[in-house]
Amino acid sequence: MKKDSCQKKMSLVEKLGVHLEAREKLAPVAARILSYIILTGKRGATFEDMVSVLCASKSTISTHLNHLQDLNKIEYFTKTGDRKKYFIIDKNTIIQHVDRMISHWDEERAIHLEIKAYKETQNELKIENNDEKFDLSFHNDYVKFVDEATASVKELREKLISNKFHI
Repeated sequence: MKKDSCQKKMSLVEKLGVHLEAREKLAPVAARILSYIILTGKRGATFEDMVSVLCASKSTISTHLNHLQDLNKIEYFTKTGDRKKYFIIDKNTIIQHVDRMISHWDEERAIHLEIKAYKETQNELKIENNDEKFDLSFHNDYVKFVDEATASVKELREKLISNKFHI
């Protein structure tokens, strides 16, 4: 059972790593390290674990750990009487990602409202044949979707800030 669980974790580390590589513009090893830390959870991943499990050299792991810390994507804690560092995800990196999503959707919403206003003006002033008028239902539905998605993500953000999640 433990071997199967480990294989599933490593498969997911690879899958998430590829995703993070593209989304966060990270080097492949840095993305795998971040994935491994995310999937290890709040107990933390040690340097030694990552060297062993990710099959990379100590210097490579060290370089990418330092880079991820510089980017504020990870942080570490120590345990009394234990000299190891336990790396965990920095909650602020999730909040920053959520903020980027909200900003992106706000821009999308503004563009759609501007396009809709333009089409409304064209429908009223320039287009006389009803068959040729712009259908505005897509823009109405899209703006509604963006508003609902943004509200949901903002709620998630507030829960993160108020420590309702322990990642």
